[in-house]
Amino acid sequence: MKKAPNISIINWLIVLFQLFDAVIRVIIDMSETLIPNIVEFMGAVDPFDKLNPKTLRDVAGMIIIRYFGKGEVIDLQESDQLYLLRTGAVEQRNLDGTLRAKLAAEDFFGFSRLTQQETNTASDPYTITVIEDALIYCLSINALLAKLNDQPNALAHFASHAQSRLRSGLNVVWSQHEKGLFFKPIMDVLNPHIVLVESTQTIQAVAKAMHVSTNSSCAFIMQNNEFIGLITDKDMTKRVVAEGIAITENIAVVMTKTPYSVKREDLVITAASLMMQHGIKNIPVVDNGVPIGLITPSDLVQNHRIQAIFLIDKINKIERLDQLAKLAIERQAIFEALVEAKVTVSVIGQVMAMIMDAYNRRLVMMAEAYLGAAPCEYCWIVAGSHARNEVHMLSDQDNALILANDATDTDKAYFHHLAMYVSKGMALCGYELCSGRFMAVTHKWCQPLAVWKAHYQKWAVNPEYDLLLEMSVFLDMRYVTGNQQLVDELQACMCKQLVHNARLISALARNALVQKTPLSIFRNWVLVKEGENANTLDIKSAALSIIVNLVRVQYLQLLSQLYSAEGSVVYKTNTEERLQALFEHNVINKATFKDLLAAFQFISQIRYSHQLQALQQGKIPNNHINPNAFNSFERTHLRETFKLITSYQEVIKMKFC
Repeated sequence: MKKAPNISIINWLIVLFQLFDAVIRVIIDMSETLIPNIVEFMGAVDPFDKLNPKTLRDVAGMIIIRYFGKGEVIDLQESDQLYLLRTGAVEQRNLDGTLRAKLAAEDFFGFSRLTQQETNTASDPYTITVIEDALIYCLSINALLAKLNDQPNALAHFASHAQSRLRSGLNVVWSQHEKGLFFKPIMDVLNPHIVLVESTQTIQAVAKAMHVSTNSSCAFIMQNNEFIGLITDKDMTKRVVAEGIAITENIAVVMTKTPYSVKREDLVITAASLMMQHGIKNIPVVDNGVPIGLITPSDLVQNHRIQAIFLIDKINKIERLDQLAKLAIERQAIFEALVEAKVTVSVIGQVMAMIMDAYNRRLVMMAEAYLGAAPCEYCWIVAGSHARNEVHMLSDQDNALILANDATDTDKAYFHHLAMYVSKGMALCGYELCSGRFMAVTHKWCQPLAVWKAHYQKWAVNPEYDLLLEMSVFLDMRYVTGNQQLVDELQACMCKQLVHNARLISALARNALVQKTPLSIFRNWVLVKEGENANTLDIKSAALSIIVNLVRVQYLQLLSQLYSAEGSVVYKTNTEERLQALFEHNVINKATFKDLLAAFQFISQIRYSHQLQALQQGKIPNNHINPNAFNSFERTHLRETFKLITSYQEVIKMKFC
């Protein structure tokens, strides 16, 4: 006879099942409640924002939410997950410890495994460490691929843009080969597959040629075998479709006339610079007036990983100041990457200056949007290390506004508010205000062109100490945005003041000789004696500023001679470019040129490395270095560098004083 089942056990199982079912329902309900929030977040993140609403909701429904505390290491070795940061930050490092990327909200990682499955190629291993408490959305790569399998266009779009996002999230490791590519000729990376059309062709004919011939995103417009313009697929949308232009119209009506271009022998960094400065993505490569290829950001990413392009692209699209300020972490990571990879100091300074330019331009545009259109012509210029393209993590704001001569007092009030907006915005983005108040927000440096010319004339006639200090700051000035003709005219005025003005050159030389190198006759360091930086070496005032000022004196003398002979010159602000000009015009010999260039680069690298170390230790970087931190190689070369600078000072003293 079978034993009757235990009723209490059955009842217990029924209760347990009901409880389990209730828990599952609660989880499902919670998930359903969270999905709209997830959809809202992901719908603003590229490339999820390109998915249709149903697919986006389906993908959001597959999300698993995980929390990681600061210091936790996320193991990716056996994971098939794609990770999207909702809040917090993580750090990627290669197995040798070098920095790969710093990622924050809206950035992905684990993407290399997605591309690995798609391309069947191995990805480089790296570690992920949480550096700020993080809330992360986890998504199965296999599930995502399956969901997008019937949408090949969406999948391809996702792949290309997610990879760009990771690179914009600072995939920061360059091999020795990749570092050299910054200075490779453009010929090595250009895309030779281009479409040539005649200026007499219709818009429709050109569009068809772009689609049929090479499926190109742009076409080169020719007239009598001469390159006269460019048209892109985006131009077709904005200038033809949006404006209702008939497709039977001549292509010359909507083309971009005389676009920015580069030559085959130009360096890759030249193309990158044009892209960043002018917000353009298609740059023709021209040889003797004939187009031979095209450079696009994708070409540079594929071959060079110049991630600053993507940061600048982000800056150009930001609409709110708080969003702009959040990009500071990416700017810092780019600096860290460049220094860690031992990229040449000229490239580091130039890339960081391009980023600073982008912040300036965007903030000026935002200020105009806030205050209304500018009431008259103006030009925003920068000075100091920013103007010299020698920007580092301590570079502060040195800037000014040149206004049209017809500017009224009311106009000046407008530009004062514009300068306030930009200066405060730059400060929020990590660029300190100038302690000497050499900024456009100071009324003296926000004046009509005629007043600026009067400043230079006064400085030239009476180069006393205070006036000399002001002139020294604005001897290095560079256009950033606005009407460039205003700054060109002011620089021409400056050059005129230098011609046959030995007294001014001599005063500038004496001023440059005031600072001495920190090496005593006993070969001991002369250190800062008091204050919070006591017993440290100020690498800026002790060496870098001396070289910059001495080279500028000789360059200005050369400039005055060239301007006197030719009537116009191309004004160079960068120290290395000035040294090159001095050598090319036989002002200094080859040995002196090499010695000074090496000294400037070595000292700059010391400063960059010191700032990098401070950032990695969570400290505020500065120019003050404890001599005990130098290794034997650095101490020896620093002493030799200081001896070289002292010798150069003696030469300048004999020539000009």
